[in-house]
Amino acid sequence: MPLCLMAQRRSQDTYQPAPGEQVQATSHDESDDNKSTKKSKSNSEKKKIFTGLSGGMMIHGGYAFSTSPNELFRNGSLNKDKISDLPKDGFTFGLGGTLRLHLLDHIHLGAEGHMSYMPLMGSGSNIRSSWGAAMCDFYANLGIIRPLIGMSVGGGAVRRTYVPDEANAPTGVNDMVYNASFVKTPFFLLDPYVGMEIALSKIALLLRLDYMLPFGKDNDGIAVPSVKWSNFVTPSGPRLYIGVIFGH
Repeated sequence: MPLCLMAQRRSQDTYQPAPGEQVQATSHDESDDNKSTKKSKSNSEKKKIFTGLSGGMMIHGGYAFSTSPNELFRNGSLNKDKISDLPKDGFTFGLGGTLRLHLLDHIHLGAEGHMSYMPLMGSGSNIRSSWGAAMCDFYANLGIIRPLIGMSVGGGAVRRTYVPDEANAPTGVNDMVYNASFVKTPFFLLDPYVGMEIALSKIALLLRLDYMLPFGKDNDGIAVPSVKWSNFVTPSGPRLYIGVIFGH
């Protein structure tokens, strides 16, 4: 009977594995945890490459200028004696939009397009510029404020309509060179800019300041070959943009 009681007690005791077996089981569990942790980290890193999509509309106002009226109008038929009376700069305003991908939570990559209008002399003369560009900027997240700095690269066309005012209106057959004219010229541009976005409830307010830098061939082939595209008043000059951005 004593032997039976002792055997029964031993069978009821909880089995305790050897120290070596316990260490081996623990190390196996830790390796599984490490693998799962690495997988979750790799998945989260892949998700952070693309962090959002945004787009919106902007209005702008600014000032375009040139060194001479001839650069502004680009019309070789204008009388050289009276061209000095024409303006060489003016205020400009317009509308545009942008669409952007958000990468790594610090980069905007996308495209934008704008149209800018500059009335002149009050006679119907005007310069109308339209362009599209690829854009890229870098931004920081500072609470509801997101400062940014970037560059757009693209091109477009400028349409110059000249209508003489009363002082330059044609008075006879020999003065018909002063009559209304239309000139269209292409351009390329670099557009550095700085700005910031201010987060509101479900949208963001965008403020941006840029300076257009047109560039191109040495010979434009329209009346004054010595003038480069880079000397044209295209959309060149500073502009302030105010817009509303919708994001996801």
